[in-house]
Amino acid sequence: MPLAKVLVYDLLIGQGLKCGGTWKAKMMKHRARLQAELARMKVRRKVSRNEDLLPASAKQNPGDQLPRYVRVNTLKTTVEDAVDYLKRDGFSYLGQAVKLDNFTLKNKQFVIDLHLPELLVFSPKTDFHDHFLYKAGHIILQDKASCLPAYLLNPPPGSHVIDACAAPGNKTSHLAAIMKNRGKLFAFDLDGKRLATMSTLLLRAGVTCHQLANQDFLKVDPDGSQYKDVEYILLDPSCSGSGMVCLRDNSAANQEEEKARLASLASFQLRCLNHGLRFPRLKRLVYSTCSIHSQENEEVIAACLQQNPNFRLVPLLPQWPERGLEPLPQCLRASTSKTLTHGFFVALLEKVSDTSNIKEKPADPVSDVENVLPAAKIPDAAAEEKPGSAVEENPESSDAEEMVTLPAEDTNGDAPSKKRRRKRKKKKKNLSKAE
Repeated sequence: MPLAKVLVYDLLIGQGLKCGGTWKAKMMKHRARLQAELARMKVRRKVSRNEDLLPASAKQNPGDQLPRYVRVNTLKTTVEDAVDYLKRDGFSYLGQAVKLDNFTLKNKQFVIDLHLPELLVFSPKTDFHDHFLYKAGHIILQDKASCLPAYLLNPPPGSHVIDACAAPGNKTSHLAAIMKNRGKLFAFDLDGKRLATMSTLLLRAGVTCHQLANQDFLKVDPDGSQYKDVEYILLDPSCSGSGMVCLRDNSAANQEEEKARLASLASFQLRCLNHGLRFPRLKRLVYSTCSIHSQENEEVIAACLQQNPNFRLVPLLPQWPERGLEPLPQCLRASTSKTLTHGFFVALLEKVSDTSNIKEKPADPVSDVENVLPAAKIPDAAAEEKPGSAVEENPESSDAEEMVTLPAEDTNGDAPSKKRRRKRKKKKKNLSKAE
């Protein structure tokens, strides 16, 4: 029955049937009756549009109409060339945006994003699926928030990188573009069909530095020889998807079931995060979800940092309008209202080097005293060994040294004080002889 419902939707409302065989034959046999029934439903409800048949809880808020974001694939072209091509194709280029208000676009207007320099922004519902630039792999249709993880991880060309839960592959192709197709990009996913689709996408995007593996990331050995040089990891694990506008469900849900589901997801996400931090040469790991729930976001990061004190959070994009919930403002959040994107969360963890640990360690007062005192006594010893040279050149220096050591005399016993007075008398006699 669920499959039948999906096929009926595709036949009557969607973009047509994509299947074949007996399923398509059965659907086409009843097509006229199904269309007639849909028409009668609209007459009974007194509506003219299909979307007006939806209950209020399932309707999309007009405010949730997001811009169309297009990432330029720099493995195949440049932003400048893409903009020129689109202008020749009838689009109106308005320059680079400086604030979110510039995303109020009409018809064929477009701008360059104000945060990500390789992202173009178009009016909602602008369709590129049949456009030459999309079919040729020159542009990638990707939400702005989804572009943040690879952009913030920013692995240099030639580095070894892991995309832990890679399918469908948009973030993987973004990483490859940042790496300029140089280095090694290991991409894992447990779903073989999604991985096959991803392979086609990466081929179209011109990615050549990748190694796909139909494998559970949690079963990857961090100490394996092929991963000994991995320094960067992008981790975008399975999540509730609560930030995706198209997946939102405002209907009443079983609270207990929802709590149990979120707890299970958070446990899995934390395991993935802890596993990723085990790679011996890891420098940075970026963690992201398309969830709005703190259980999958800030709470997972807080638990991870508590269990991995050798990692710290890196503050991200100070100009970004929405921050992580307290006490983790270093992280980023995204939403339809504040960033004009799907709901999203990003955190960047960085390994703390041994040298920084040493610097932050409080100094031992005993060792400091031991280091300072011998150096302070050196001039006294030199003056005592060579009274006819150092003292003659600077006769006032002995007085200065005496003034410095006077407090020490007061705190020591009588015997040291008598010895020092005898030494001063000898020095005065030496000075008078020299004169």
